Order: sequence, then structure tokens, then C-alpha cells
Amino acid sequence: MGITAHYLKKLEEVEKRYEELTEKLADPQVVGDRQLYTKIAREHAELSEIVNVYKEYKKTLAEIEGNKELLEDSDEELAKLAKEELKELTVRAEGLEKRLMLLLLPRDPNDEKNILLEIRAGTGGEEAALFAADLFRMYSRYAERKGWEVEILDVNPTGLGGFKEIIALIKGRGAYSRLKYESGVHRVQRIPETESQGRIHTSAVTVAVLPEADEVDVDIRPEELKIDTMRASGAGGQHVNKTESAVRITHIPTGIVVYCANERSQHQNRAKAMQILRARLYELKLREQEEKRQAERRSQVGSGDRSERIRTYNFPQNRVTDHRIGLTLYRLEQIMDGDIDDIIDSLITYFQTEALKAEVEEAA
Repeated sequence: MGITAHYLKKLEEVEKRYEELTEKLADPQVVGDRQLYTKIAREHAELSEIVNVYKEYKKTLAEIEGNKELLEDSDEELAKLAKEELKELTVRAEGLEKRLMLLLLPRDPNDEKNILLEIRAGTGGEEAALFAADLFRMYSRYAERKGWEVEILDVNPTGLGGFKEIIALIKGRGAYSRLKYESGVHRVQRIPETESQGRIHTSAVTVAVLPEADEVDVDIRPEELKIDTMRASGAGGQHVNKTESAVRITHIPTGIVVYCANERSQHQNRAKAMQILRARLYELKLREQEEKRQAERRSQVGSGDRSERIRTYNFPQNRVTDHRIGLTLYRLEQIMDGDIDDIIDSLITYFQTEALKAEVEEAA
């Protein structure tokens, strides 16, 4: 038991920084500078949890040492009580150690961002499109439970109520931190409404979760863009309007193409297309940075590969299985209604543990 010297040094540095910030918050000059005060207060708040846990950890270690001394006491009853309390204190210290190690992991700077949710029907034709609509409802209901806002940026519906593709902006604090592990292939096994023989079909839908990018996150120069306008068409090919309101933007350096026709105004479609383009370019930038930093880092395996089958929804068995962590739940109806916190919490714990292993290996 015990945190290594490497991490103890980190904790001491964090505690020292926290004390410095506490002093600054009481400085009249800082209080008078609203922008500076807000910046310092934010950092102070971010460090408060780790400092409080570290203080509790040090207090627990001191209590452990005190109880060890009591074990040698001539009073047998007192020594017995000290032995029992020592067991509880040891368990508490181990729990605090694990919590501190997780708190020391580098924070994902995108965790607090809004997200762009992209859902696309894959193999399975109309059944895949219908399941894409089901998944969008699942995430929309989850967002509703969290008090987040959902705004559809672009949608390509089918005649039976499914979606070939839907792109939505989910606005809410911590949206990316909760949903970033949802990227990948979601597989569904069920009997389609159009199936007369009662056979179970397997279809697939691709989900991509991108952090919303600000203009400062990516540099897009006008000369890098090819912008085309055209008439928007609805399901079945009928014209939604007679003006050229649909916008297609091609980012020439990367070849990324974004099409947006959900709004009646060309200006609005262009703004939303740029929003989608920024998010895709930002994701590309993040992926390139991660590959350069550590292409084979185990903590990232399976966390964002869109081509990987991550989850199966089996309707006949009322079963949902996340293949990355081997989690199976038999309450598919509630999950499809947005009750996915159990899955998300399990994924976060798993990937944090993997990241912690990698961090310890690197520090060794």
C-alpha cells in the first residue's frame, strides 16, 4: 500500500498551488480585476477536490500510524479495538489512493464541451435507417434527462420514418465527457416490421461523437473552401423549396465534404455546415496529435474507432451488450428510452483504469 514518490511529489505541488491560489483570491488587486479573479477562481475550484482528498488521505495515514502504536499497548481491549479500526483505515486509505491516482490523470480539455452527434445507417437498408432513428431518440431522451439541449443540424430521412443520416448538436456541460465513448458501430438484432417470415435481421448503425470546435480551435482559410449551393430535396426527391438554400462545403486540403439543407435559409445552412466542418477538422487534428504522442497507447484502444463494433442491441432477448467491457444488461426497453447511465459509468471507469495503468507504466 502507498502512493509512489513520483505521485506524492505531484500531490504536494498541487496542494502548494492550491494554497497560492487561495491567497490570491483574498488579494484586493485580484478581487478588483474581474477577469483575473474568474480565471484564478476556476483553477482553484478545479484543484479543490484533489486537495481535499489528499488531506483526507494524509489524515487517514496518520490515524493508521497511531493505531499501529496502540497495538503494542498493554491494555488488550484497547489493542483489539486498534486492530479492528486499523482494518477499516487500511481499506479507506486504499480507496483514497485509487481516487487520487484517477484525479491526477491529465484532464481531457474537451470534456466540458458540447458535442456533434452523427448517426448514419450502415448495413441493413431500411431497418438500419429505422434503428438510426431509434438511437437518435435514445440519445435525445438521455440529453433530456441531463437537462441538455438538442438541436438538429442536418437530417436525411427515409419514407418509413428512419434516418439515412442525422447530425445534431447536443449542448450541455460535460456532454463530451459522458458521450465520447459512444463512437463506433452499434449493431441491432430484431425482427423488422417488414419481415413476414418472422426472421431476425442484423443491421448496423455508425455513431460518431465529436467535440464542438470553436473558431480558435481550428484555422480555416477561405481559399481552402469550395462552397456550392443547390436546391434542397426532401424524402423521395421532392423539392422542399424553389430557392438554392442547400449548401455543400468542401475542405480542399483534407477532402472533407459537408452538406446541409435542413434550414430554409442558405445563410443558416452555411453556418451549420461550417459548424459541422469545424468539428470534423478538430477531431482530425486531435487524432493526429494522439497518434504522434502515442499511437499504441492502450488506454485509447476502442475508445473512438468508428469502424469498431462496440455494442449489440438484441431485441428478442431484451439484451444490450457492450463488447469492449463485456457488460450485458437485460433491460433493453429502458436503455432505448435513454436510461444509459449504467453503461456510460462503466465505460468511464474502464477507460480511466486503462489510462491509469498506462500512466503508472510510463512513470515506472
